[in-house]
Amino acid sequence: MIHALSLSGLSVARGERVLFRDLDFGLNAGEAAVLTGANGAGKTSLLRAVAGLIRPEAGDIAFHDGDGNPLDPVEARGRETHLLGHQDGLKTGRTARQELAFQCDWLGHTQYGVDDAVEAFGLKPLLDLEVRRLSAGQRRRLAMGRLVGSPRALWLLDEPMAPLDARWREAFAACMRRHLEADGLILAAVHDPLPIPARTLDLGGLS
Repeated sequence: MIHALSLSGLSVARGERVLFRDLDFGLNAGEAAVLTGANGAGKTSLLRAVAGLIRPEAGDIAFHDGDGNPLDPVEARGRETHLLGHQDGLKTGRTARQELAFQCDWLGHTQYGVDDAVEAFGLKPLLDLEVRRLSAGQRRRLAMGRLVGSPRALWLLDEPMAPLDARWREAFAACMRRHLEADGLILAAVHDPLPIPARTLDLGGLS
């Protein structure tokens, strides 16, 4: 299980433009950190680099177990990391029930994972509706279901709160607190503060 994430001398580019360089940062079990900075500063790109979806220009991204030993990055990403991006990645022709079951089955869920996800995000009234009929906030809650239904140590979140109203922001805050209490880690790109204690990593950039 991932107990620590470390970034060393990390540089990430988009096309010919370097977004940031020589970044050093560490995150331990039970901690949350927010990525801040101007649009285009590289917040989403950093999340994608940690998830293994883009290759850094330079530097290292490492995952460690509870004894500080390095973990295989492919296994750590494949088994212990969730990326929840701007786009929810849902199939609009499926019902919410079908989509949640697919996501949790694909990612590997606990025995009662789907039920826990339905309870956490109030999905029961939505389950028989096609995803295309859901509002932006309802789709985000459905996408968040995988975080609870398929528990993984490291959550990489890109503006997770944006489509949620006050009620569901608080519900998600409770989920994040439980995740951290269970030695999870959260790295989130945000414009608005997370409703939980979190360290800040400011990537700067031009407004």
